[in-house]
Amino acid sequence: MATKANAKAGPGKAQKKGRSGGGRASPTIPSVQSARYTPPVPKRVKTSARWMGITILALFLVGILVVILDYADLLPGGVSNIWLVAAIAVIFAGLILATRYH
Repeated sequence: MATKANAKAGPGKAQKKGRSGGGRASPTIPSVQSARYTPPVPKRVKTSARWMGITILALFLVGILVVILDYADLLPGGVSNIWLVAAIAVIFAGLILATRYH
């Protein structure tokens, strides 16, 4: 029969996980006030309007659709770099709007 002390000890006399015998591994350090100014948290958190998220997604989808339609030769004027530049501009506008989304 194993004794209670032998049941707890693992290989190399290590204790089971979650059981510490000695307390903290590192000494506690008293908190020091920082000299750096931290502004207070605003009472009203900024939130974007619902149309912003919808507009961001719409701009991305329209830009991707224009690229696909241009390579499929379904846009007027045939395959043209003008359509690709316009598509990149629309996608870039979506990215700019996404950076302002809260």
